[in-house]
Amino acid sequence: MHTTHPNLPRRRFAQGSLALLAAPWLATGHAQTAACPALLSHRFPRLQDEQPQDLCQYAGKVLLVVNTASYCGFTRQYEGLEALYAKYEKQGLVVLGFPSNDFGQQEPGGSKQIAELCFNTYGVKFPMFSKTVVKGSGRNAFYEQLAAATKATPQWNFHKYLVARDGKNVTSFASQVEPGSAELTRAVEAALKLRG
Repeated sequence: MHTTHPNLPRRRFAQGSLALLAAPWLATGHAQTAACPALLSHRFPRLQDEQPQDLCQYAGKVLLVVNTASYCGFTRQYEGLEALYAKYEKQGLVVLGFPSNDFGQQEPGGSKQIAELCFNTYGVKFPMFSKTVVKGSGRNAFYEQLAAATKATPQWNFHKYLVARDGKNVTSFASQVEPGSAELTRAVEAALKLRG
């Protein structure tokens, strides 16, 4: 025979109270998801383990989106990108790396080789995604939108797009613009000052 525990009603009440207390947080979480800008409504596999990552997790941040390659004259920019990320991460900057073999076939390896170079050689800590296409008719939808927003497409590896907190205003920087340059640093700092 099943009997009701004397504390059961109290537990139900406590759980109900907890649910009521949690409700505003849940609503806020839902609102944040709903507020994800269209530009960030994409998922990409993470470089390290191929786990799908939703770009909406970066809503409200300033993003520096870079198409990378392991065997390029600009590959040393990984160091500058990591330094920029380390300096401004707490203020809301996130660097997003998208390896691509589109230019000079300078990213021929698979995820394991790319990850080894990024993390072990250059000490990259910013988010990196699996190899993708960033130019031409086969480019991924995220890069399609970035190009449409700026009227500029990557002409080589390490092209940079700076995305404002609102996920709408996007600025383009050519591969030759170094991560530590005054031009890019000024643009990052200005974007960080603006609140969505």
